Amino acid sequence: MIFSLSQHLGDYLYDVFIARFDFWLLFGVVAQLVFTARFLVQWIASERAGQSVIPVAFWMLSIVGGMMTLAYGIQRREAVIIMGQVLAVVIYVRNLMLIMKKRRESQSQ
Repeated sequence: MIFSLSQHLGDYLYDVFIARFDFWLLFGVVAQLVFTARFLVQWIASERAGQSVIPVAFWMLSIVGGMMTLAYGIQRREAVIIMGQVLAVVIYVRNLMLIMKKRRESQSQ
C-alpha cells in the first residue's frame, strides 16, 4: 500500500514538474518565488524593527509577483488564479498609492 502510494505520488510529481515542463511552468514558478519573497522581506524588516512592519518592498514584490501570477493564470486559462490575483493586484497597488501619498504629505510639511 505505501509503496503503491509513493509510486503514484512519484508519477504525479513527474507529470506535473517534468513531463509538462515548458516556459510558462518556469514563469509560474518564478512568479510564485517572487510572491513568496515578500514574506521574507516583511519578516526581516519586522525582526530588525522589533515590531510588525510592512515595508514598501513588500508591496512592490506583491505587485510584481501578483502580476506575474496573473499573467501565468491568463496564459494557462486558470480561472481560480485569475480570480484570486485580479483583486489582489488592485489592493497591492492601492496600498502603495496610499504609502506614496502619505510620504508626499510628510515631505510638504
